[in-house]
Amino acid sequence: MTPQKTDPATGDTAAPVSGATAAGAGAGRKPPRGGGPALPRLGVVGTLRWAWRQLTSMRVALMLLLLLAVAAVPGSIFPQRPSNPTAVTTYLQNNPVTGPWLDRFQFFDVYASVWFSAIYILLFISLIGCVVPRTIAHVKALRQPPPRTPRRLSRMPQYGTLVVPAESGVDAAEVTRRAQAVLKRRGYRVRLQDLEGDRPSAAAERGYLRETGNLIFHTALIGVLVSVAVGGLFGYRGQRTLVEGDSFVNTLVGYDSFNPGTNFADDHLDPFSIQLDKFDVTFDRESTSHYGQPIDFTAHLTTRQTPTSAPEKQTLKVNSPVALGGSNVYLVGNGYAPVVTVRDGQGKVAWSGPVVSNPTDAMYTSAFVLKVPDAKPQQLSFVGFFLPTAVAGADKVAFSGDPDPLLPQLNLNSFKGDLGLNNGVPTSVFALDTSKLTPVNARNLPAGGIVLDGSRRTQKLPNNLGSITFEGVKRYIAIDVRHDPATTGALVFSTAALLGLIGSLFVPRRRAWVRAGKAADGRVMVEYGLLARGEDHRLERARESLGRDLDAALVADGAQSGKNDAGGTTGDDRRTTGL
Repeated sequence: MTPQKTDPATGDTAAPVSGATAAGAGAGRKPPRGGGPALPRLGVVGTLRWAWRQLTSMRVALMLLLLLAVAAVPGSIFPQRPSNPTAVTTYLQNNPVTGPWLDRFQFFDVYASVWFSAIYILLFISLIGCVVPRTIAHVKALRQPPPRTPRRLSRMPQYGTLVVPAESGVDAAEVTRRAQAVLKRRGYRVRLQDLEGDRPSAAAERGYLRETGNLIFHTALIGVLVSVAVGGLFGYRGQRTLVEGDSFVNTLVGYDSFNPGTNFADDHLDPFSIQLDKFDVTFDRESTSHYGQPIDFTAHLTTRQTPTSAPEKQTLKVNSPVALGGSNVYLVGNGYAPVVTVRDGQGKVAWSGPVVSNPTDAMYTSAFVLKVPDAKPQQLSFVGFFLPTAVAGADKVAFSGDPDPLLPQLNLNSFKGDLGLNNGVPTSVFALDTSKLTPVNARNLPAGGIVLDGSRRTQKLPNNLGSITFEGVKRYIAIDVRHDPATTGALVFSTAALLGLIGSLFVPRRRAWVRAGKAADGRVMVEYGLLARGEDHRLERARESLGRDLDAALVADGAQSGKNDAGGTTGDDRRTTGL
């Protein structure tokens, strides 16, 4: 006879297991270490199902969202090849050991890298896997009636009683119908039960918008991800410097720098054009502490939507872009462009026009660099600074005393020699490498430096290398052209996500029940209880408010009610209602 075993935890007697059965059940399995239970193997299908459940869990979705934010950090630390290839080349030259490894792992093109795209796609799949099943379950819940009334409402976290006097002349069924109307006014879905019986009741539930808001939030988050992806695929961004009187046509060759989307094509460019007619800057002339600071920038433009459309006068300001086609034009910078003419040693004009200078301080002291590769017999270059209002200091070094061009002056050094513009290596127009050039004009040379202003506009270079003439000053602006086809979608989905998040955080999910029964003396005894689906600190106030509404709706005019909600029972202080 096989002995029976008793479970020490539950006291249940286990069925006898024969040796053959035990051997068959354990066949093909390793005995677990430590005497634990033998777990079945998942297999391929089980492993895939487990991985899918992990991927579509909310915890993993939040982890992927955090990981995506962390993965975007290298894009702000290291130069990116699509936006600044010159900086990437310089970084690789300055870091011959770490640079190639970073390039191998795509740290110079983060947002198109394999690992960033993998995180993005996994987050996308995870959110879809979270939202779809929960949406299906939520739709089913909306179609189901509220749960039946529990037998003992006194066990609810919030509980109250009410007595309808016999003089009111209403029965339990009528009391339940009136309670139904009260619950509906409070936003509950109500289900009547046992109206023909002795103890009819109303079961109610509210707060479905909480889960609806949660689903809207996650669905909108998916929409934001899609919008960002669409913007990254089909959008573009370009920068251009415009001097007063210059025009810009929206073509690739018209940009100073251009950042295209992954799937960008030339025909995506809107065929608009812009001409800078005039640029006005208003400086503070009244304040003593902020004297000379700019307070307003206004660019007067003439734009055309298409080559055949009529010209239109528009005004461009900071934080007030001009919309052209599907693109927005932003004002991002400004400065002075001294107009100079350079003649070479043969007397021919090698350069004539404005030179964009880079402001270095609040008084618009601007760095000036000019490269003249067409000069003969030797290439020429100039470097120095432009002063809008030149003032001589105590050490006889000039500086700018005002941002307006009241006394404009150019202070330059000149060089001769090969500028290296024909070797295929990109260089900045705002920097000049003088290590391989021969100085011609400088303060420490016999020829001295070049100083051009209103009193002296032309200076000849020594050794008949040519001359430079200061013709005047123009202003320039730097514009940023952005085209993002997903801007509207991102705005709509972001707003929906915010509204959904508000709903999921502040809409309470509650259940309420009201039961009525007629006593032998003709009174109708009413009890009601509330239960929160989740954490709800306002449940007690909801019980008090419901009790007042029931008392007003159920108790007849002039009659004295019994124990109502305001003085009702909650917690451990339970009253016997006779129901």
